[in-house]
Amino acid sequence: MVKAIGFVFVWVLGFGMLGCGSRQFTQGSYDDISEDRLLDDKFNESDMRQIADTMVKSLTESIVIREAKKPPILLVTLVKNRSQEHIDMKSMTDKIKVALIKSGRFKFTEKENREEMAEETEYQGQSGYVDSATARKKGRQIGAQFFLTGEITDRVQEVGSKKYVYYKCTFNLVNIETGILEWADDKEIRKFYTKKSVGF
Repeated sequence: MVKAIGFVFVWVLGFGMLGCGSRQFTQGSYDDISEDRLLDDKFNESDMRQIADTMVKSLTESIVIREAKKPPILLVTLVKNRSQEHIDMKSMTDKIKVALIKSGRFKFTEKENREEMAEETEYQGQSGYVDSATARKKGRQIGAQFFLTGEITDRVQEVGSKKYVYYKCTFNLVNIETGILEWADDKEIRKFYTKKSVGF
C-alpha cells in the first residue's frame, strides 16, 4: 500500500514538473513593424529603422545632392560594427541602400556581384553561344562617383539595477575622384532599462 501511494506521488510530481516546463508558442498574430518593441536590451529593428530614416533624410537634403544635376552614383560599403554587440551589419547596410533607392535621388553600382557580372560578360562575349548583337560588352559599366561608408559604436553604463545603452551611427559620403568628404552625419540612440528581480 505504501509503495502504491509512493508511486502515485512520484507520478503526480513528475506530471506537475512536466507541466511547469518549457512551453511552445502556439498562437500568434502579425505585429505593426512601425511600432517600437523593446523586449530586451539589444540593438533591434526599431534602432535600425531610426538610423536609416535619419541618414537618408539628411543625405537627400544635403547641398551635394540637392545641387547635383543628375542622380549621383553611389557605391555603398558594408557598415562597420565597432560596438561590443553582435549586429547584423548586412541588414543595416541593405536597409540604408533600399531607403536611398526608394527616394529616387540616387543610382548605385553593385560591388558584391562584380565577379558574377565579369563571368557573365566573358560568357556572352567569348563563348559563342550568345548573339553578338545582344551580348554585353566590356568597358560599358558606369563608375561610381561616391563611397557611402558608415560605422556604429556603443557605450553601456550599468549602475545598480539601472542600465543605459548608447549607440552612435556615423555615415560619410566620400568623393572617389577627389577623396573629399562631401557629407557626414550621425544618429544617436540612448535606451534606459531597469532590472527587476524575480522572486520564487
